[in-house]
Amino acid sequence: MPEKKPPLPKPREPLTTAGEALAEMILQNGPVSVATFMEVAGSHYYAAKDAFGVDGDFITAPEISQMFGEMLGAWVVDAWMQMGKPDRAQLLELGPGRGTLAADIMRTISAWPDCKAAFSLHLVETSPLLRQKQAELLIKHQPTWYERLEDVPGGLCFVIANEFLDALPIRQFEKTGGIWQERGIGFDAASGSFYFTPCAATAPVIVPPEFRNEPDGSIFEVSDASIHIMLDVAKRVAEYGGAALLVDYGHAARGIGDTLQTLHKHTFTQVLGQPGRDDITAHVDFVACAEAVADKVTVHGPVMQGEFLRGLGITQRAEALGAPATDDQRKDINAALHRLVSPTAMGRLFKVLGLTAKESNIKPAGFNESDGHEVSDDGP
Repeated sequence: MPEKKPPLPKPREPLTTAGEALAEMILQNGPVSVATFMEVAGSHYYAAKDAFGVDGDFITAPEISQMFGEMLGAWVVDAWMQMGKPDRAQLLELGPGRGTLAADIMRTISAWPDCKAAFSLHLVETSPLLRQKQAELLIKHQPTWYERLEDVPGGLCFVIANEFLDALPIRQFEKTGGIWQERGIGFDAASGSFYFTPCAATAPVIVPPEFRNEPDGSIFEVSDASIHIMLDVAKRVAEYGGAALLVDYGHAARGIGDTLQTLHKHTFTQVLGQPGRDDITAHVDFVACAEAVADKVTVHGPVMQGEFLRGLGITQRAEALGAPATDDQRKDINAALHRLVSPTAMGRLFKVLGLTAKESNIKPAGFNESDGHEVSDDGP
């Protein structure tokens, strides 16, 4: 009887371009922070691919239905009217993806000729690939592109950011041996794999007092990049007037937990497995975002996306779209509505935060503020 041979080892997947860059950094200088890992992986990811839609890695709300962009467009028009219909205004979108949301907002704005005449379109986008797709879709609106928010010229603005903050780097702190340490990522050259490990703190370790006595293994997250963007948006709104609307998935109650995640072809993947190939994100801390700018602007919300969209009339819009539609089209419309507003889909996980200038008398639509901020009680 021939000797049974052991199974051949599973071939190791080659490193991605981002993985090679990260591995070299780590081998030369030691473990990198989670924030650095996210920054390198994310920049390679968006530079190399169109991640949106059925054929990509994820589907955002504008890709689900035109109704989402129409509601945000109606929100912009309502706020613009409350400001007295100024004759010049910017629609400024951060991370506009394929341009679908901007197209739907601008189409809605165009239903009011004086509003259409007032608005110019400004897009903050670093990916050449996505800029090309945006140009194809938005050519009639003559958009202007910028690498950074601070490059956009001053002026009354309406800032829109949908699923933008979640892609910004986070820092993670892990309780180990009774001590909070910055969580980093190392690289094992023998196996060609990345792994979590403590790293040198890239900035002071900041864990709120209420979480300092959590057990070993606990993780707390902060996003310096998100706070930086929030402060820039708030400064612009405070200085020039206008409003901002930020929509993303995240928590409206601060807590402990690891929310770092990766997606590939609509499926969750191993977080450290394929940097640069997979979409890498983390849940947004809306409490931190709101607190960072509360002294500079008036903060509205956060509210749940479902509540916000229903307050703007998305149910009535779905009925209007469905009235002349076929049965199959009506089913698609209702399915999209459910996905956008249902608590079991995007309606609860996604939150909406609004900003207006402190001296403004705007009462932005979609926020129930009779008793202050409407905040759900979910955490990481």
